[in-house]
Amino acid sequence: MSNCMKCGRELKHDEVAIYKRMVNRGATEFLCATCLAEKYNITEEFIAEKIEHFKKQGCTLFSTGNDN
Repeated sequence: MSNCMKCGRELKHDEVAIYKRMVNRGATEFLCATCLAEKYNITEEFIAEKIEHFKKQGCTLFSTGNDN
């Protein structure tokens, strides 16, 4: 798996997916939810809500099991 390009933390699958969905679908480097929230001045809770929203819509970028 990838690491956050800002803090270096190992990323969860859904963190990569939300970055691709919200920032750049073709990205090869990503931010963790904490750094993404900081960069765009939003909350981590908002990011978590968006992840659940996109999962419910059936977006295939996101995990369906516990490997998020």
